[in-house]
Amino acid sequence: MNAVWHRLTPQRLLAASVGVALATILLKTLAWWITDSVGLLSDAMESVVNLASAMFGLWMVTVAARPADDEHPYGHHKAEYFSSGFEGILIIVAALGIIWASLGRLWDPQPLQRLDWGLGLSVLSSALNGGLAWVMLRASRVHRSLALEADARHLFTDVWTSAGVVVGLALAWATGWLWLDAVVAIGVALNIGREGAHLLWRSSQGLMDEAVEPDVRTAIDDVLASFAHQRNGSDIIRFDHVYTRKAGQRRYVDLHMHMPASWTLGRAAALRASVEQALMSAVPGLRATIQLLPSDVEAHFDDPRDLK
Repeated sequence: MNAVWHRLTPQRLLAASVGVALATILLKTLAWWITDSVGLLSDAMESVVNLASAMFGLWMVTVAARPADDEHPYGHHKAEYFSSGFEGILIIVAALGIIWASLGRLWDPQPLQRLDWGLGLSVLSSALNGGLAWVMLRASRVHRSLALEADARHLFTDVWTSAGVVVGLALAWATGWLWLDAVVAIGVALNIGREGAHLLWRSSQGLMDEAVEPDVRTAIDDVLASFAHQRNGSDIIRFDHVYTRKAGQRRYVDLHMHMPASWTLGRAAALRASVEQALMSAVPGLRATIQLLPSDVEAHFDDPRDLK
């Protein structure tokens, strides 16, 4: 089963997302056209955002997969954060457009036509989005892809907003309260605007070299603890200045490893290689940078934590 998820690469899934976005745009636009519902129009506008973000996301994961080169010696992994930020901006713009289109209908409600067909088309498009979103979210955890996760969560948002539109329009149909159409559309806009702000925040944190996830840091600390050693109350092997960061799918850790000054360089290098191998086994894809230091030597930086 794991092999199946590995074959569902971010590129393949985002390409599928483009196809599904085109299908849902067609279905939702048709639903709006036959009903003249601003709520369904807002749902269709979000699907246009889905298409643009999926295309941009596909481009960014393709860039992120490129190997390191002379101009980018650390690789292109951070490209995925641009995808997440771009998607967040598009979502917020779509939300503002939906609110603008809905205000006129709020003050001047219009009759709705053939809601049975319109709601049926909306439910069908939501089923397509929901199925793809579930697959993409599962795959994003396997590949640790922020672009894939962002697109999946956006699709899930689309599913929930479509459900809200369906419920709201069903109530408007049953009660005759036509103003519910505009209220539902504004509710959709506020909901997707919140999701857009969340994606922008995630993107900014990634570009600011955010630390790795707590479970990854725990795995790193456990490995280091297994190599740390004391003799007669003194540290023979110890680690400090452990810093982590993540860039797209890649995880990094920098640290100092202290050992007796009497050790040969060959012995110290062999132990460092063992620590690196253990770290990469515990956290697949991790890149470790370990500086060797004698036990009686301390490195001092400008970080206030080093002055304690």
